[in-house]
Amino acid sequence: MISSSGSAPQSAPDSTRANGDTDPVAALSAVSFRYGARGFALELDALAIAPGERVAVIGASGSGKTTLLHLLAGLLVPARGSATLTGIDLVRAPLAARAALRARVVGLVFQELELLEHLDVIENVLLPYFAVPALRLDSAARARAAALLARVGLGDKLRRRPHALSQGERQRAALARALVTEPRLVLADEPTGNLDPATGRRALELLLDEARRTGAAVMMVTHDHSLLPHFDRTVDLDTRTRAEGPTC
Repeated sequence: MISSSGSAPQSAPDSTRANGDTDPVAALSAVSFRYGARGFALELDALAIAPGERVAVIGASGSGKTTLLHLLAGLLVPARGSATLTGIDLVRAPLAARAALRARVVGLVFQELELLEHLDVIENVLLPYFAVPALRLDSAARARAAALLARVGLGDKLRRRPHALSQGERQRAALARALVTEPRLVLADEPTGNLDPATGRRALELLLDEARRTGAAVMMVTHDHSLLPHFDRTVDLDTRTRAEGPTC
């Protein structure tokens, strides 16, 4: 029942081909997950994301798009099946180990953005460094954060708090935060959903350009089918999964 659709495949980044890394960055196999005894349930036969691959995720509301991203990031753990991130078994890994691994190798753009009001914009972008001791907050990280914010049009708003930003500006700040650690995998939940078309295209270009530069893989949820040609392939959850229960 597993199939994929979308644009013609594109080549992986040169950095990926050069180092010969062909093992999946993240993979799910024979996965079953349910919220509570009678909540939303998701079943997926198999999914793997290659280094440097750009994957779009589409599907109707309630098809499990956000749940899929959370399973790949180790925020959720399947009741059955396997889930790996850079070869690490997420099902067996303790909560703290999953969190540390996620901070090192995953950049996340949450649907609700998750910006902290008591931090200014650049502090929100640097939040992974404050939260995870294994990440080194040095001058290079600070410069990278400032450069990313400049590229998304927030270079003059580094010290503003989230409440002083528009919804689109908050979305762009969240995108910069996902990229600042130069992760191996970026999981983005509708990062262009609240942006006007021109700004959304620029944000997508930033995301894909940064991923190409570092060799990171990208999986992005979107309802905008005009963006699909920018990706190597498209995963349609309406055809690739079995979902039941209330909309999640």
